[in-house]
Amino acid sequence: MSDFGNVSEAGSISFERLLPGSIERAWSYLTDSELRATWLAPGPMELRTGGRIELHFKHADLTPYDEVTPDDYAAIADGTTLHCTVTACEPPRLLAFTWSDGSEVTMELTPQGDMTRLVLVHRRLDDRALFIDVAAGWHTHLDLLVAHAEGASPPRFWDTHEALRIHYGASEAAE
Repeated sequence: MSDFGNVSEAGSISFERLLPGSIERAWSYLTDSELRATWLAPGPMELRTGGRIELHFKHADLTPYDEVTPDDYAAIADGTTLHCTVTACEPPRLLAFTWSDGSEVTMELTPQGDMTRLVLVHRRLDDRALFIDVAAGWHTHLDLLVAHAEGASPPRFWDTHEALRIHYGASEAAE
């Protein structure tokens, strides 16, 4: 399993991660606002098809490091909220929702021994710049998720994100 995202179809990127613990524990990291706040964003989530999701992003709160927000993200340095809609919900296995730009995210969990396999796919990323940003973003956020689930120190958010933007920007996947 590679940490880098894979392009399975045009405009889509998928990631796989193994998380320690049960599928119920992994589901909690995806759906419980307090746990989700450690790696992605807090906010209410109605766990039913058609349910509303609010993701309150404030990247400075994700790690204990004092980091400078890159100029490209200065407008959201103090936070931003995304409004999403649940398109599928089958606890504790499947969660899918629209992203605020009209794209769609699917997260599937599968037990694998004493671990849980997470497959995250983000579809309908038709713009190259958006694809690069989303790929680097999910990769960074998933690195945080794994670190928190393992009880390890999280990586620096913006340093990691910026290095990954360069990687995904240089890859043929972004074409």
